[in-house]
Amino acid sequence: MTATHHEPAQCAGPDLQPRAPSFKMPEGATDCHAHVFGAKEQYGWAGDRLYTPPPVFLKDYLAMLDALGSARGVIVQTGVHGTNNNVIVDAMAQSNGRLRGIALIPEDISDAELDRLNAAGVRGFRANLVAGTGVQFEASRKLATRVARLGWHVQYLLDIEKFPDLDRVLADFPVEVMIDHMGRPDTRGGIDAPGFQSLIRFLQSGRGWSKLSAPYRTSREAPPYADITKFAHALVAAAPDRLVWGTDWPHVMMESAMPNTGIFAELLATWVADTAVRKRILVDNPARLYGYA
Repeated sequence: MTATHHEPAQCAGPDLQPRAPSFKMPEGATDCHAHVFGAKEQYGWAGDRLYTPPPVFLKDYLAMLDALGSARGVIVQTGVHGTNNNVIVDAMAQSNGRLRGIALIPEDISDAELDRLNAAGVRGFRANLVAGTGVQFEASRKLATRVARLGWHVQYLLDIEKFPDLDRVLADFPVEVMIDHMGRPDTRGGIDAPGFQSLIRFLQSGRGWSKLSAPYRTSREAPPYADITKFAHALVAAAPDRLVWGTDWPHVMMESAMPNTGIFAELLATWVADTAVRKRILVDNPARLYGYA
């Protein structure tokens, strides 16, 4: 009996008329989590990709940044193009210095390729522990020892409640570590849940980072995702110097179209009410982490 081949789901596209937030973004504001795609004919699509992307490209992303008032962006390579990072390398080259990148890399990557990616503006690599695609934890630790010389960090997509001792597990990690999307908190557990508390301890250790992003990934509510607010507040109160913000544009792997991307900037008014702290999260922390001048 042969296995049935399922075509990856086609993602809905984002609203291409993003609304500016009610507040003015500070100069140098950075969207630290987004994805760009390239033509299948030019970059290829991975056979094991989890989805087929909407037809949005670099120009659409830069237009979104302009509309929100965000000067800079960090583009995260997705499994759509596998470990062919040329799609983000080319995007960075065309961005006049606005963009940095996070790569997907194989365990057997050469030092020469790491150097090429670094010169292009890549500042770390990602491991998806949720989907279980690409390099996983032990392989990522080995790779971390190799990228330490470049000053890179490792970015994990994970469910924080599966890691109640995250701070201990990563205490001796070779490089600093970014935890995506506030650790994808389980809203039923609250901020005192063991995993979320381990994330707070990890950020306070000065070795960890997290992104105020993608509330819809684990929220059980409609926008403005009020059940996520307490998690954002807890992180901002505990470790404002270890946080960045991202739109998660173009909101892939969602079953329906996302609300206007402007809502994810507007949430900052609720999540980070203090404008001085907001500037740290939007400007100063990303400049430090991603090497902006």
